[in-house]
Amino acid sequence: MAIAAPPVTAEAFEHLAALPENAEKRLELVGGEIIELVSNSYCSIIASRINGFLFIYLLANPIGHLTAPDGGYAVGQDRVMPDVGFITKARCEKAPRETWVSLAPDLAVEIISPSDRPKTIATKVTNYLAAGTVVWLVAPDDQTVTVYRPGQPAQTFGAADMLDGDDLLPGFTLAVKDIFPDE
Repeated sequence: MAIAAPPVTAEAFEHLAALPENAEKRLELVGGEIIELVSNSYCSIIASRINGFLFIYLLANPIGHLTAPDGGYAVGQDRVMPDVGFITKARCEKAPRETWVSLAPDLAVEIISPSDRPKTIATKVTNYLAAGTVVWLVAPDDQTVTVYRPGQPAQTFGAADMLDGDDLLPGFTLAVKDIFPDE
């Protein structure tokens, strides 16, 4: 019979993640469990494309800050690094400089990589929604994006569909097919 380890606290995680031997690791704390993030080139390309489209939008509409996969956020007791994160200037006027932004992002884009466990993904989505975050969950194998908005049913978009920024990113649109590189 296996004995479950007690959950790791946010304070203990932040101390552990800051140790020199972990400097090169991308670590998250999800549901009290430490997760080492391992992605692949294809997921990285997808994240870069989404980040690029959002960056171009934000150049013309400077309403917030965009983070890449190393940008960390405190989401309740979790410490996460979405593949793409966005936080409005209304909530965070100046570009954050701390390792873990003390606020949850307004938008979190998570790309499902081969090493992701379904339970971890579900926990992250649940915790993001509880913090008021909109989530775009990108499934590279299916070439779909499922959008989760707090208090609303999830919507899944395929290659023929368009994503929009709703009230969060007014006027922003992105064809789902443009997220995925030509194969």
